[in-house]
Amino acid sequence: MLSTVNAKPVDAGPTVCIAELGQRVLGGGEITPAEGQCLFNLESREEIFDLLAWANRIREHFKGNKIHLCSIVNVKAGGCSENCRFCAQSASYETNSPRHGLVKREEVLAAAREAKSNGVTALGLVAAWRGLEEGPVLEQICRELEELKQSGQARPDASLGMIKNQKVADRLRQSGLECYNHNLETSRRFFPQVCTTHTYEERVQTIKHLKQAGIKICSGGILGMGETREDRCELAFALKALGVHIVPMNFLNPIAGTPFAQREPLPPLEILKSIACFRFILPKQEITVAGGRTVNLRDLQSLIFMAGASGLMVGNYLTTLNQPVEKDLQMIKDLGLDPNWDRHGFSDQDDNGAN
Repeated sequence: MLSTVNAKPVDAGPTVCIAELGQRVLGGGEITPAEGQCLFNLESREEIFDLLAWANRIREHFKGNKIHLCSIVNVKAGGCSENCRFCAQSASYETNSPRHGLVKREEVLAAAREAKSNGVTALGLVAAWRGLEEGPVLEQICRELEELKQSGQARPDASLGMIKNQKVADRLRQSGLECYNHNLETSRRFFPQVCTTHTYEERVQTIKHLKQAGIKICSGGILGMGETREDRCELAFALKALGVHIVPMNFLNPIAGTPFAQREPLPPLEILKSIACFRFILPKQEITVAGGRTVNLRDLQSLIFMAGASGLMVGNYLTTLNQPVEKDLQMIKDLGLDPNWDRHGFSDQDDNGAN
């Protein structure tokens, strides 16, 4: 029996059938924003679990049983000039977040060796600052990326803030950078509630510079900051329009001292439903569950794959702890999934899914 979705968006969209949408996506079709909004608005457990089952089918169809593992190293921590209201590293707030300048190359290579020992495909160099400009800092970062690539330990990725100059993006590509993380964070409408020291459009422009340089894009957002379901749907379709390759989904872990410290956490089923909705909208992209999964999902973490996730950030986050890597690897294997994703880069399917 097909499950019919009766929930409608605020502006009154069509009534849709989950199974019909799932079959359409499996056949290479797309769902509309109005249909996506219907899925985000699902309320009953029966419909949500039906949605998860179809998201799992879509993941299996387009991504197989491979799970992409990634990790990060904080190459410059704290003291960021931006006022993102969720971030413990902002200089605008009093938090217990560590602060340090650029780490030495030996620390980056040590992190790469640890990543490789855990079966991690990619290691992202992350820095807490506004962005990169031409000059000595850029050259130091590029040297570290070059050494990381030459070491063969892990694919060199980076998340280094905004890029306003095409020459900077081109220089990063020349250094061997394959993938750059720059999250949209939320919808265009809700973004001013998250940050006022830069604009949503500046983030979009950064992504365009990187794509022009031939760098793959990792971009997603944080759910649970006070946005609406409409904002989540808008974010998913914005990422689709930009043609990103990897979509990290983070879930707010409120940090004491930040303006979002008192935000109520999203219910686990709301999180799983959101992952499934992203999979329906972005069937071929790598959907990676990252920050906040341990504290928000607790014992339901393994259900992220049934909800459509095909990637997992392992190891500790920038300012908070994650569960042990060994536990994550066991969780993946217990589900009959394979954490040995292609270590050499992106598949043709990834390119085809992000045009």
